Amino acid sequence: MAENIKNASFDTLVIGAGIAGGEAALNLANNGYKVLLLEKDLSVGGKMILLSKVFPTLDCAACITTPKVSEISRHPGITIFTGSEVEKIEKKPGNEFEAFVKKNPRYVIEADCTACQLCEQACPVVVKDEYQYNLVGRKAAFIPFTIASPRVAAIDIENCTLCGACEKVCPTKCIDFTQEAEYYNISVKTVIIATGFKLFDPLKIPRYGYGTYKNVITSMEMERQLAPTRPFNTILRPGDGKVPDKLAYVLCTGSRDITIGNPICSQICCMYSIKQAQLLMGALPMADVTIYYINIRSFGKGFEEFYEQAKGMGVNFVKGKIGKITEKENGNLILRYEDINENKVKEAEHDMVVLSVGTLSNPDNASFFEGGSLALDQFKFVNQPDPLASPAETSIKGVFVAGTASGPMDIPDSILSAGAASSAAMSYLISSK
Repeated sequence: MAENIKNASFDTLVIGAGIAGGEAALNLANNGYKVLLLEKDLSVGGKMILLSKVFPTLDCAACITTPKVSEISRHPGITIFTGSEVEKIEKKPGNEFEAFVKKNPRYVIEADCTACQLCEQACPVVVKDEYQYNLVGRKAAFIPFTIASPRVAAIDIENCTLCGACEKVCPTKCIDFTQEAEYYNISVKTVIIATGFKLFDPLKIPRYGYGTYKNVITSMEMERQLAPTRPFNTILRPGDGKVPDKLAYVLCTGSRDITIGNPICSQICCMYSIKQAQLLMGALPMADVTIYYINIRSFGKGFEEFYEQAKGMGVNFVKGKIGKITEKENGNLILRYEDINENKVKEAEHDMVVLSVGTLSNPDNASFFEGGSLALDQFKFVNQPDPLASPAETSIKGVFVAGTASGPMDIPDSILSAGAASSAAMSYLISSK
C-alpha cells in the first residue's frame, strides 16, 4: 500500500464543495493560495445546485450556483477531488497538517469522457436515482444530474452486472473497470470544514407515515419536483401519478422536538416551505395549499413580507401540531391535529403531505481528527469557541469552519460564513509564515 500512496501539498484543504466550501475555496484561490477542494459526492455544488428557487427573492438556484461552480472548476488555483473522503487528519509539528485522503474510483477516465451518455442509454440496469431523491430511476452507468460538475459519467459498481454494454458503445473507450481507489498524503497549512448538514430522517417519526404512505413525501422530494431539472413535467403524487389538488405541509418535522433528539430550530424550514407553497400556487393554480405550523419564524431580510405575500396568494396557515397521519383507501391522507387558536382537536383530508424536514449535523465531522480534538457542541455541530468575535475559529488552531457545519443557516448566511472562514484562514497563513 505504501508505494501506491501519492503525496501532494496545498495551502488549504477545504472539506465539502457545497456553496460554503466552494465560496471559501474561491476566495482563497483568488488571493493566490493553492487549495484542494474535496467532495465525497460526484459533483460539486452541494444541495443548493439541486434546489428550485431561493427565498425570498425566488431567484433560480441553479442560475446562481452554476456560474459559481464553473468558476471554481476552472480556477487554476483550485484542485478538485470528487468522490473522495478524508480518512483522518493529523497535526504535525509546526504549523502543518497531514490529511490522509481516499479518492474512490469512478471507473471512467475523466479526461476522456465527453458526457455523450451513450453508456447510460446502453446500460440495462435500472436503480433508484439518489440525486432525484428516489422519485425516478437511473442507470448503473450514469451522469449524476444534468448540470453536474464535472459532467462526467460514473459506474455504480455495486449495481453493475459487468455486462460490458457501456464499454462497447463508448466512443472514447474511457470506461475502465480496472480502476482502484487512490490514496493521498496531503500536506496543508490550514483546513476549512464545510461539510454541510444532513436532513432529518422522517422514518424516526412513524406516526407521520413516511415510507408507509406513498403520498407522504419530504420537502426535498417536493423540491426536486419543482426544480428546472425535475424528473416530471408537473407535480405528481408518487402513489398513483395523479396531480394533487389539496396539499399539506407539516412544519418542524424533526426540529424543535426533544423526543427525537433535536430541540433546536432548523431556521430554514418555515421559509423554504413558504417558498414551495408559492411555487405550487403558480404550478397548480387550482390547488389548495395548507401549512401546519407551531410558529412562523420569518426573521431575515424580506422574510416577513414573503410570508405575508404567501397569505395574500391564498396559502392557508393553520397554527397546530400534527398528532397523527392516517391513509384512506384512495391514497388520501387524514391529518389529526390540534388547532391552537381554537383549542380544538380537528381532522383534515389532503391528497398529498409534504414533511418539512429539519437539519442535523454531519456525523463526518467527529471522525476527521483522532482523539476528539475537534470539539463539537451539544448538537454535534462544529463548536465555535467565540461565535461573535471569531465565528470561523474552532478548537484546533489552523482549522476553521464554514457554513452549516457550525449550525443551521440559510444560503446568504452560509456565504457570509465562508467569507469569514477564508479570511481567517488567510490571516492564519500570513501570520504563520
